[in-house]
Amino acid sequence: MGSSTPEVIDYLFSNLISKYPTIEFGAHLHTTPNSWFEKVDAAYKAGCVRFDGAIKGFGGCPMAKDDLTGNMPTEKLLSYFTTKKAITNCHPISFESAYNEALKVFDNYH
Repeated sequence: MGSSTPEVIDYLFSNLISKYPTIEFGAHLHTTPNSWFEKVDAAYKAGCVRFDGAIKGFGGCPMAKDDLTGNMPTEKLLSYFTTKKAITNCHPISFESAYNEALKVFDNYH
C-alpha cells in the first residue's frame, strides 16, 4: 500500500486478520537498515505469520524516497523469529548455504 509505519502495519493486520479469518494475509515490507525490527514486530504482534524477504534486502522499491530502502532482509526475519521461538520451516544450514552463494553473486555484480 506504499506506507509501512508500525502504526499503519498494526492497524491493517489487526483489523483485516480478525475480519477475514479464512484469508492468509502476508507482509511484503520495504525498510531501511535501521527500521526493519519495528515493522516486523508490528506485523507479527498484530497476527501476521507470513512474511516475504530477500537475502540482504536486495530489490526494493523504485518509488521510495530513500536510496537505502530495500526489501525486508530474510536474515533479519529469521533472526526475529528465532528470538520469538516461532516455527519458520527454514533449515538454518540450507539458508546459510544459500546466503553464502548469494553473497558471491552480489559481490560480483553489486
